[in-house]
Amino acid sequence: MKVNLSHFEAALLLALLSSVVLGVVTKKTDSERLRYGLRCFGYFMLALFGIGWVMYLGHG
Repeated sequence: MKVNLSHFEAALLLALLSSVVLGVVTKKTDSERLRYGLRCFGYFMLALFGIGWVMYLGHG
């Protein structure tokens, strides 16, 4: 079985999995884990779109 992901889908998957791991290993209660995981995911998405726009505008 071959999985074909676009660059955006791969980045989204990386952000999701990283956020889950960071939330689980760094916080003690479930509510803290959920909030921190969502915050990390939001930061990953913000960085993804921000860097994407910088690359788009810098390419000319």
